Amino acid sequence: MFKVFITDKLDERGVAVFRREPDFGVDVHPTLGPGELLKVLGGYDAVVLRSSTVLTREILEAAPRLKVVARAGTGLDNVDVEAATRLGVVVLSAPDGNTIAAAEHTVALALSLVRNIPQAYVSLKEKRWERARFTGVELYGKTLGVVGLGRIGFEVARRLGAFGMRVLAHDPGCPPARALAAGAELVGLEELLRTCDLVTVHVPKTRDTENLIGEAQLALCRPGVRFVNAARGGIIDEAALARAVREGRVAGAAVDVFVEEPPVGSPLLELDRVVVTPHLGASTEEAQGNVAEIVARRVVDALRGRSIAHAANVPPLVGLRGDGPGA
Repeated sequence: MFKVFITDKLDERGVAVFRREPDFGVDVHPTLGPGELLKVLGGYDAVVLRSSTVLTREILEAAPRLKVVARAGTGLDNVDVEAATRLGVVVLSAPDGNTIAAAEHTVALALSLVRNIPQAYVSLKEKRWERARFTGVELYGKTLGVVGLGRIGFEVARRLGAFGMRVLAHDPGCPPARALAAGAELVGLEELLRTCDLVTVHVPKTRDTENLIGEAQLALCRPGVRFVNAARGGIIDEAALARAVREGRVAGAAVDVFVEEPPVGSPLLELDRVVVTPHLGASTEEAQGNVAEIVARRVVDALRGRSIAHAANVPPLVGLRGDGPGA
């Protein structure tokens, strides 16, 4: 019997995949803290998580039976992939399940930002009529900068390009043909920052991308630039961005993700010209069902030795940990 542990709230479509398998057992405990997880994970072959759970080296080492870690979504900054690889644990994700949801949310944030929609909504709900106060700007004719032209960045470029924006993209690993298909022109990061009116980031959070846009990069930008971050907290330095907004060098920002979540101490929450949402990029009914089902099927396939898809540590990893079910 293969045993699967689900640590965060997972759509029922994913849970159902495991329950349909005759030799799989699944336990769902969406609110366990690190200490509790450390005690119970040792009896499972696979763990499925979202963004709320952090799998540290200590937790992984305390689970000798564990063979697969699966993230229902994209981004693996909450998993110690290096420790998992050393222990022979496959780390999977389902980055293709929430692409459209994340792209659409990015567009929604961009439009909310340039047209002051959240601020105007609050004002009118408070029975104030302040049309002049909330005059916005159009996207048409402006220049968009997309940092990272992967799945989500590609879809954002296509959608915002349809608004009549010129699209520049920075992605050193992107083939020119892919940029062309997205309607984007590949440029260096500095040129993008110097040129663009609106910049949106779509890269994973790694050592190389943490604070990718900080004080020095913000100083390169043209006055009145706006930023959108619906990727990962910390890709844009929150403190530096807040200072630039306060000083008027940056006209505004829309942020869905934060270094710490909930972002109780983030200076961005104090600024009227910053639109914020609580990590909603993948929060659609369709995306939640998609990623849950996709990642569950990938766990089943990996444990049965069929295939290992979208793994962060394969091919460096050779085989699954253990000798088979219950090893």
